[in-house]
Amino acid sequence: MSLKTLDPELLERLVIQIKKWSLTLGFQKTGISDINLSQAELLLENWLKNNFQGDMDYMSKHGTKRSRPDELEPGTLRVISVRMDYFPAPSKEPWSVLNDASLGYVSRYALGRDYHKVIRKKLQRLASLIEGYEPELKYRVFVDSAPVLEKALAEKAGLGWIGKHSNLLSREAGSWFFLGEIYINLPLPIDNDVSSHCGKCTSCIDDCPTKAIVAPYQVDARRCISYLTIENKKSIPVEFRKPMGNRIYGCDDCQLVCPWNKFSEASSETDYSVRHSLDCENLLTLFQWDEETFLKNTEGSPIRRIGYSSWIRNIAVALGNSPYSSKVINTLNSKKNTLGEMVDEHISWAIEQQEMKSG
Repeated sequence: MSLKTLDPELLERLVIQIKKWSLTLGFQKTGISDINLSQAELLLENWLKNNFQGDMDYMSKHGTKRSRPDELEPGTLRVISVRMDYFPAPSKEPWSVLNDASLGYVSRYALGRDYHKVIRKKLQRLASLIEGYEPELKYRVFVDSAPVLEKALAEKAGLGWIGKHSNLLSREAGSWFFLGEIYINLPLPIDNDVSSHCGKCTSCIDDCPTKAIVAPYQVDARRCISYLTIENKKSIPVEFRKPMGNRIYGCDDCQLVCPWNKFSEASSETDYSVRHSLDCENLLTLFQWDEETFLKNTEGSPIRRIGYSSWIRNIAVALGNSPYSSKVINTLNSKKNTLGEMVDEHISWAIEQQEMKSG
């Protein structure tokens, strides 16, 4: 079979086969979209004009390649989008961790193996299966690894709708899932998108600890705890340190309060299982990791990419927010003058917060 001989019936059959292969590989849902992202492009342009990207310069440096798939990968006609659920089971109930200031809260997506590696391998396998069916296939696999508007593409492919917190939502799965894409040169029939089901609900907006969701569907990354603890390599603004609480890597609050997540199910993917008790580990224990231990315990984890200094910076803030303890102060002091001025600033702030509670 060649591209020249493809007809609508063959294409329909191929889509059915792609979705069967996808399920077998461990993806929970797959959809096909065209590459017209003109509306999403306008939203992105406005978001950038407001400087909501913070220091994430990569969001603008590729120009229109992010919103025009055929510019990023010439010849692209369709995008295959996949959903893979990740909420780890078993794991400590999130609110019980957030409500215990002695523990460190790590975003649920980062408790196990780096999803980039897990999904890329499976997507590559899916692409190879399609290539076996159609030898003239040209494709490129993406997992949050290039200028791709993955949520807009997934929305067009019928995997869900973009909620007011800017995450993709599914009626049957909530939002605890990853996305991945394959850009292809086959004119496959496309799936229908789904309508929004957020209604009048504003839980995500109301409950954001730092009020980062400045309007429905608009997130100012500069206020977002996920950005502040992961993407941001500088000092965390003082105004956001107390609202951070014990969130040391990312933030899930907007997902935790979303009513649609009552329909989500725990992932069966063992790669997402909790490692090193990071679902509910004591802050003092985590702060006392030296760099070698940090690198060892985060091997194969998305946490490693923030680096040791940011890790200690984040935990220092959380310790400042924890109940008063002389042990906390002594432990904070033990890391002073070891990781540079930026980290020292946060350690000093944390000690000051502890001392204010001592009286």
